[in-house]
Amino acid sequence: MSDQTATMKAAVEDTLKGVIDPETGIDVMRMRLIEDLAVTPEGCVRYTFRPSSPFCPMAVYLALEIKKAVASVAGVTEQDIRVDGYVEQDKLTVLINKED
Repeated sequence: MSDQTATMKAAVEDTLKGVIDPETGIDVMRMRLIEDLAVTPEGCVRYTFRPSSPFCPMAVYLALEIKKAVASVAGVTEQDIRVDGYVEQDKLTVLINKED
């Protein structure tokens, strides 16, 4: 991993520490809701969002907040997001990967 890619990955992780689950008051990184975080040299950020439960009432909200936070990091050009462990994971994966 290049220094630039490592720096961007660290910036993404730091930014995600600011995304707070309203039900718990804990950030998504400490809750381990983000898995397999990777950054390409081209600025594509890939990760899996795993809601805290299969029926998490905040899953859509959190997915959108996570996507917005990651997009705010300098150098991020695109995101490839996978949702796992959620009853509507396929629908949410399609929704969250739609272009804005």
